[in-house]
Amino acid sequence: MRRALKRGADLVGAGLFAALFLVFLVQITARFGFNRPLPWTDELAVVLYVWVILWCAALVVPEREHVVFDLVWNLAGRRTRQAMRIAGHVMVGGLAAWAIPGCWDYVRFMAREGTPVLDVPFSWVFLPFIVLLAALAVRSAVAVVQALRGAGLEDAGLPT
Repeated sequence: MRRALKRGADLVGAGLFAALFLVFLVQITARFGFNRPLPWTDELAVVLYVWVILWCAALVVPEREHVVFDLVWNLAGRRTRQAMRIAGHVMVGGLAAWAIPGCWDYVRFMAREGTPVLDVPFSWVFLPFIVLLAALAVRSAVAVVQALRGAGLEDAGLPT
């Protein structure tokens, strides 16, 4: 089940990126090939870019691939690493979970406004931010449980 969900998230991410690339090609062709810029391509490219970045950060890119500051981590002992991992994930996951209700209210509120050209409700534009917050909360909870069990405490960049 987990593998199917991961594959689905990867396919959605790839589809979003492909759509962004196609819109970008249409934009370049219309602007430079026919000297007739299309306003909808600018707007759709921005919306798709937001979706690609937030969707992929939430569901596609694994934690080990995110940028980390590991200088102190690699110098610390196992118990200190465990405490750092737990504290860091409690802070990140806790803040993300705490922010979900307020952000959800804002996303719902923005349904009344639409983008200038395509009139896409802003709630659809900002929806992947809620997905990102939820993913951060879940990933952080899983990481805390793993850290309590002693997993994930190896040197950063040096898989065991």
